[in-house]
Amino acid sequence: MTPALRRRLLLPVILSGTFVQLFSVTVLQVGVLDVRRDLGAGAGETQLVLAGYTLTYACSLIVSARLGDRYGYRRMFVAGMALFTAASLGAAAAPGAWVLIACRLVQGSGSGLMAPQILSIIQSAVPAPRRPAALSAFGATMAAASLAGPVLGGVLIQLDPLGLGWRAAMLVTVPIGLLALALSPVLPTVHTGQVRARVDPVGAVLSLLGFALLILPLAVGREAGWPLWTWVSLALAVVILAGFAVSQRRVPAPLVHPSTMAEPATRWGLGVVLVFNAGVPSFTLLLSMHLQGAAGWSPLQAGLGVTPYALGALAGSGIAQRLGGRAGPGVLAASSLTLGLVSLAVPVTLGHHGLLWMYWLALALGGAGFGLFTASAFAQVIARVRPEAATSVSGLLPTAQQLGGTLGVTLAGIAYAASAPDAGGALWHAMTYEAAVFTLAAACAIGLARKAPGSAPSGRMPAAAGLPPHPPSG
Repeated sequence: MTPALRRRLLLPVILSGTFVQLFSVTVLQVGVLDVRRDLGAGAGETQLVLAGYTLTYACSLIVSARLGDRYGYRRMFVAGMALFTAASLGAAAAPGAWVLIACRLVQGSGSGLMAPQILSIIQSAVPAPRRPAALSAFGATMAAASLAGPVLGGVLIQLDPLGLGWRAAMLVTVPIGLLALALSPVLPTVHTGQVRARVDPVGAVLSLLGFALLILPLAVGREAGWPLWTWVSLALAVVILAGFAVSQRRVPAPLVHPSTMAEPATRWGLGVVLVFNAGVPSFTLLLSMHLQGAAGWSPLQAGLGVTPYALGALAGSGIAQRLGGRAGPGVLAASSLTLGLVSLAVPVTLGHHGLLWMYWLALALGGAGFGLFTASAFAQVIARVRPEAATSVSGLLPTAQQLGGTLGVTLAGIAYAASAPDAGGALWHAMTYEAAVFTLAAACAIGLARKAPGSAPSGRMPAAAGLPPHPPSG
């Protein structure tokens, strides 16, 4: 294989990992009822099918970033993709709810192993002049995958190819994973200068345990009625994660570089990503649930009902890619405010047949805001961090993304349930929450612009710590 072909294939291969990760977060959103009927699952088991994936995905990201430093980005990407693909096949063949839950947990672990390597490969293997475009493509892939899940999932469940139903939705990622594994030799075999540094075992345990105790009650607490164990778990999570933060200042090879959170750019950037994602997944999830429940739409209709949002997201992502490095925090603020206004417009237009065209238009505008934000946000943060903190940020950014999504689904669900069984009032409450969250995200973006107006000290996107700007392939 020629070096030129390797360079052309590198980005599609790693972005296939981004696609399958985020596609799998949302693909079962419109198929929950079908999973419950097919497997005879209870409400708690069904919740774990959805939450289990996010749980192991989010918990493993920080540790996985360090494993990439230690063992190599390509090796960890391949291991994660192989684990994910095998688990996807197992999930499609699951004979019962608990087998499906176990496969979703393994899927999440594979995704968590892959995700930081993708950012690290972009930062280390893509030449600096092309890095902003690569990061924009990364963001655009995130946007497309997040929205392809409910749309394609709804279509497959309704069409029921070969009688597979929701299982067909789980099989979508299998050929993508196999193709990525076949093409993985195009990825560079590079390491950081920290390759022989050991992984901090205490920090790894504290990180995994702390995030697990935080995310699990947030994911299942509302459905379970917030029993005592959820509050105990949240309290323990705070203590353990505080211990993790302290431990990172005292070990010679920390999972999170000590300078990472000292940078205003990192703090504000992580805040922007976390808060924005506290609104986005819950927006599409609650809208799909409302369309299937209160509005009586089928899974196919509900999936197609968010199609204008998906099309708008593709347009917004395209705009972000054209802007490249010129897309500053002001773009993030404007995108967030657009979604806030759309959130308020949805319950007004959806409840009146004469205004349905305005509902489609509002969704398209909201999708454009989502696509523009998602395709720009990671690049904005990474451009403002120091090289030595790049690996840490490659794990922290997707962690903030997943944590924000889990928190948002919980809070929006509480807002929606507060007015049940009044469907109209419930949607109003939920969308008011969404508008407030997106307004707060806009404020964080303004804070990023004011506190960290410049780019990385070198004036370019940083490479991962210790890596040459143009590492060898092979």
